[in-house]
Amino acid sequence: MEVTFYKYHGAGNDFILFDNRSGTFQLDSEAIARLCDRRFGIGADGLMTLDLSSSHDFHLNYYNADGSLGSLCGNGSRCGVALAFRLQMIKEKTSFTAADGEHSAEIDPTTQQVALSMGDVYEINPHKDYIFIDTGSPHHIRWVKDLNQVDVAQEGKRLRYEVHGTAGANVNFVEQKSENTFAIRTYERGVEAETLACGTGAVAAAIAMHYSHKTTASSIEMQALGGLLKIDFTPINSGYTQIVLTGPAQFVFKGNLEL
Repeated sequence: MEVTFYKYHGAGNDFILFDNRSGTFQLDSEAIARLCDRRFGIGADGLMTLDLSSSHDFHLNYYNADGSLGSLCGNGSRCGVALAFRLQMIKEKTSFTAADGEHSAEIDPTTQQVALSMGDVYEINPHKDYIFIDTGSPHHIRWVKDLNQVDVAQEGKRLRYEVHGTAGANVNFVEQKSENTFAIRTYERGVEAETLACGTGAVAAAIAMHYSHKTTASSIEMQALGGLLKIDFTPINSGYTQIVLTGPAQFVFKGNLEL
């Protein structure tokens, strides 16, 4: 069977996407990992399918680069919205479901910027040298003085397993650049490597920086290796609400694949 795939990236966080509204797309974890392999496949940080939904515009399934079923992917979701717009499934505004529930989003067709609503955050777990926050995916956030000196691959892998066990967590290292601007680098579980950006990680880091009083801003820019992500939120007594992740969702190419 021949199927069409699409390649997108959100600030360098890249994905293979399939229109699966027919429900015929089926791949096992080994096949997904092979497609995501950068030497023997198409190459990506993850794979996504856009499926039919009875209650929303579509449902988005996300698979990690190792083939396992993933939790929420912020940049991937924004790329899914961009593909849905390209396929004329939606107009500029949409609502869809993902692993953690319902989301709304809006795309600017001119700039290809996608603003994605995130779930509220009510549980923040501070520790001696890091903060743990789940923003649809679990995140370990550590503030550092010099991001360039961090061995993200080695230290991220160590923390991912030693601190969080087999289930693991994404590990984010954050350096403050100004009152409302931070640089971030992320080691992602499932990819088991550093990625050029992580949407849910950027959101978790922005909230962690506000929670730890490193900034009073409620609109924060996160400088990832692959581009700029913007996070807006409203602090409330019990946590954070009205969280929006905004950034690029750019088409790279499409092709046909024989399955």
